[in-house]
Amino acid sequence: MFTSRRPAAVALLALAGCVSEAAWAEKTPALGEPVESAEIARWDISIPPSGEGLPKGGGTARQGAPIYQAKCQSCHGEKGAGELADALAGGMGTLASRAPVRTVGSYWPYATTLFDYVRRAMPLTNPLSLTDDEVYAVSAYILYLNGIIGEDAAMNAQTLPRIKMPNREGFIYEWPPP
Repeated sequence: MFTSRRPAAVALLALAGCVSEAAWAEKTPALGEPVESAEIARWDISIPPSGEGLPKGGGTARQGAPIYQAKCQSCHGEKGAGELADALAGGMGTLASRAPVRTVGSYWPYATTLFDYVRRAMPLTNPLSLTDDEVYAVSAYILYLNGIIGEDAAMNAQTLPRIKMPNREGFIYEWPPP
């Protein structure tokens, strides 16, 4: 009885392999195909510590508060205290303790990487959906929650790279920092 089912099982597995291979092929990039410079520019959005490539626009913590409440608070909690996702604020002075709290204010070395991360990955359910002004404003709000800037300090391509994060000197670099 076992042997009579074997050819049918093999045929089903082969068919399943074809279906999944076809589905996989639809999602695979066309490697070796020419890419337009506009397509590259759409994905080349990395912002280094120097701030090179920061877009036009700007925002303040006051402008960022309602955006945070609408798009970030459900995961990161009220005032960045943490809930489903990591805390964004607090943790100052805990890095050398047995229970370090790594937040934007206590751990991150550069404010520009905050902008980069928020723009490319948040909100988790709809990444790349925030406008540049919204990203500047939410970044400003998170910096404000950590006591790094004032509520009305404008964050933009000129001011954001100048922010000195509290833990900037807490990293060891293999090459000179920017």
